[in-house]
Amino acid sequence: MDSYHRLTRLPSQSFFLFGMRGVGKSTWVRSALPDATAVDLLDERLYRDLLADPSLFAQSLAELGPGDWAVVDEVQRLPGLLNEVHRLIEARGLRFALLGSSARKLKAAGTNLLAGRALRKTMFPLTAAELGVDFELERVLRFGSIPLVWVSDDPRGVLDAYADLYLREEIRAEALVRNLPGFVRFLPVAALFNGQVVNVAGIARDAGVARTTVQGYVDILVDTLLAYRLPAYQTRTRVRERRQPKLYWVDPGVVRAVKRQLGEVTAEERGPLFESWVGTTLRAHAQTSELFDELFYWAPHGSGTEVDFVLRRGRELLGIEVKATARYHTRHLKGLRALDGATRRVLVYVGDRSFRTEDGIDVWPAARFAEEAATGTLWP
Repeated sequence: MDSYHRLTRLPSQSFFLFGMRGVGKSTWVRSALPDATAVDLLDERLYRDLLADPSLFAQSLAELGPGDWAVVDEVQRLPGLLNEVHRLIEARGLRFALLGSSARKLKAAGTNLLAGRALRKTMFPLTAAELGVDFELERVLRFGSIPLVWVSDDPRGVLDAYADLYLREEIRAEALVRNLPGFVRFLPVAALFNGQVVNVAGIARDAGVARTTVQGYVDILVDTLLAYRLPAYQTRTRVRERRQPKLYWVDPGVVRAVKRQLGEVTAEERGPLFESWVGTTLRAHAQTSELFDELFYWAPHGSGTEVDFVLRRGRELLGIEVKATARYHTRHLKGLRALDGATRRVLVYVGDRSFRTEDGIDVWPAARFAEEAATGTLWP
């Protein structure tokens, strides 16, 4: 589907690989494990057979020996299959690559994700490092970087179809919500809150759903890997800080498709979309390096001060402020200067020049930030 080299590393033991639909999980695993036995649960006939008789799964892997690999695609469709996977790991020493676009049904079924016998990894849309010379920030902000969208001659059409596919296959087919019309109304409203603290009352009012329903709908976005919650950083000082998490969508193209807004990026959109891209870049590279232990944002109450991303690694902190402007101004540094104890402070903007301020704050263009994150040199 795409010719880009993915930075995801093949583990030596069984693993789960989660990621939003179309992100390239199946393509990558076919390349990484070309000789593995494949079990594709999107094959409806195979799915129905295994649903009726799970023992057929072990029979289909009868010729495999210790250390051999099997790939199960869309594993969330049949959570009970993990009992057989667990048994085959223990009894026969098989290794499994378990691919899924949602962990929701696995959690709902009480599945323990193999009790630690399988690693858990996540695949993200194409990063700047993976795109290499093809990376274009404006294109990423407008259409995102899901591989099937990026390589398409008609990215708008693919993104429109993607939004419909998500609703049809991920939500309706998997029966994740009882009130599909309510969820359809919720999606574009939630997209407007990209990069913001979720206003439950406001979303409920605008989407015409109950307030108690909104959090459940947000959980679905998170569990289907379209979005994530970014918790607030709490210092140990007496400063009162915001405590509610923010909601970020993983891919700029998808959040714009949900809003049915795929034209030129507007000034109003640019900031949240740029922040989303920075957050996804950080989370993607944390899969392949020890980039951080925890990721936060920081916002003291009533100060008008904020730092978009605070990385904690051990006892060290790194602050990143994101500004979708080509012109640097000292006022952009207010939050970073207020963040005590940070090992490094970085302002990421869309200008062209890299430099360091007199008080030691690094100011980097988007491409420089992406390079530092990819090479593991984000920390000094």
